[in-house]
Amino acid sequence: MAAAVRDGSVPADHFLNTALQRAREVDEGEKGLHAFLALRMDGDAPAPGSAAVEASGTLDGGLAGVPVAVKDNLCTLDLPTTCASRILQGYRSPYEATVVRRLRAAGARVVGKTNMDEFAMGSSTENSAFGPTRNPRDRDRVPGGSSGGSAAAVAAGVVPCALGSDTGGSVRQPAALCGVVGVKPTYGRVSRYGLVAFASSLDQVGTFGRSVMDAALLLEAVAGHDPRDPTSVDRPVPDLTGGLDEGIRGRVVGLPREYLPNTLAPEVRARYEEAVERLRAAGARIREVSLPHTRFAVSAYYILAPAEASSNLARYDGVRYGGRAPEARSTLELYRASRTRGFGPEVVRRIMLGTFGLSAGYHEQYYGRAQKVRALIARDFERVWADGVDLLFTPTTPGPAFRLGERTTDPVAMYLSDVFTVTANLAGIPGVSVPMGEVADGSGGPLPLGGQFLVPPWHEARMLQAARALERSLGSDGGDA
Repeated sequence: MAAAVRDGSVPADHFLNTALQRAREVDEGEKGLHAFLALRMDGDAPAPGSAAVEASGTLDGGLAGVPVAVKDNLCTLDLPTTCASRILQGYRSPYEATVVRRLRAAGARVVGKTNMDEFAMGSSTENSAFGPTRNPRDRDRVPGGSSGGSAAAVAAGVVPCALGSDTGGSVRQPAALCGVVGVKPTYGRVSRYGLVAFASSLDQVGTFGRSVMDAALLLEAVAGHDPRDPTSVDRPVPDLTGGLDEGIRGRVVGLPREYLPNTLAPEVRARYEEAVERLRAAGARIREVSLPHTRFAVSAYYILAPAEASSNLARYDGVRYGGRAPEARSTLELYRASRTRGFGPEVVRRIMLGTFGLSAGYHEQYYGRAQKVRALIARDFERVWADGVDLLFTPTTPGPAFRLGERTTDPVAMYLSDVFTVTANLAGIPGVSVPMGEVADGSGGPLPLGGQFLVPPWHEARMLQAARALERSLGSDGGDA
């Protein structure tokens, strides 16, 4: 697409307009995907503050004319930023996220803002205040979450790539359930400026693509130091695409036994073992390893993330940010009415969990202990890297996409959807989910599964080479856009 725009064989907005038409088609009807919360209108220029940036990258950028979808927790000038919450309904940001500005500078065209779990709190995109997103592979099933809208938009062929955010697996898990590629970079590799905060020490902007190449191209465009983000690390961005086909011959691939519990579905284990044999055939040296503190990861995550959410979401009080209850007659009543009306049940649940975990008398018992467990999990990874392991390979999820409504009344079952992904966020390391095959659902239709590669911090290039090797072995790249 970009090459066609750069050489003038197609107009600069051709692919944008095609994507907009496709977006309307897939979102229409009773079983429409509902992947988008807001779409750019045909022929519309971006808002004045971003128009010059987009125009400057139109014909010579690495993503010239490429249509891209953006998760609705990334600030944009020309479209609302609601985080799929009623408390921010209709909100227009006065500035743009650094990653969005970098997309525009590379020539990309922002098609629209994608649906998500409210404030990125969820694993199915059923927690959106504006209705759930459906999985393009089976419209009675979830696309995963919280970046389900972005994953669905890529899987449905609306856009070749999209931006999401990953706090505990929210890029990798929906990528696996929708059959696309999802990348979570090292914490600090990509600017969080303009990403609405959920859990600040865990949040990271990630990329989706129909192929590893597309996801890598998008990551190259948005990565790099940003002085406006105090957690951004001043470290050069490596060439992520130039050596993508170098393969994994001679690489030591660790298989963590804790990611293969006896409860793992047999069909998931079978696809995983087939993928491992493909890696072996590609020249990888396979070794079983142990990450013993993995069993505490979900418990630690669901103390730390809600605690940070409780702090970050305190600003939405009807005074400083968010919707305001006009009938309130006192400050306390204003807080209570605005937040009750604005927040959905999952956000309320996590705020309450986080506030309790930080409260006097419980801080050290819960939050302090979870931080110690986080350090132990990070140490497990460091020990494995020091022992000569180049990368780890695990299932991305315990199973394929589940049915809409199947887990909405069982938050523990929902939280366990991220059992294999939260460790990367707790340790700050990069991870990628790549399709590793399909399984039959109850009615016989195929549903995708993902395999996850994890590598030491700042080694995204190595990780993407491994993902590309598996992708090519399985023939699942679908053609780079």
